[in-house]
Order: sequence, then C-alpha cells, then structure tokens
Amino acid sequence: MTDFESLADEVADIERRVSDVIFDAVRAQLRDEASDAKELERRLSKVRRSLQKAEYLLRQEPTD
Repeated sequence: MTDFESLADEVADIERRVSDVIFDAVRAQLRDEASDAKELERRLSKVRRSLQKAEYLLRQEPTD
C-alpha cells in the first residue's frame, strides 16, 4: 500500500467519525430543538465534504 493510499484510508476513517458526530447533532436537534446543534451540523457537514474530497484526491492516480 502506498503512502497516499494509507493516508486516504486515515482520511476516510476521520470522515466516518465526523459522520457519527453529525448524526448525534441531528438527533440532539430533533430531541431538544437546539439551535447550536443545527450550526454544528452545518459546520461538520462542510468538514465531511472536504474530507471526502481529500480522500478522492488522494486515491487518484498521479498524472504526469
């Protein structure tokens, strides 16, 4: 496994952890109508999308 593949795997793991936190924030929002949970969910969704993009880029074959 190359260094990029290993790094992409680590990024994917972090993305899964962020997804879990997003679901927790959504549950809190539904349960408590917490406005801060909504903002947290928005921020974490941006983080998640960035991590997905980073993983995708790391897994791309290098073009010379």
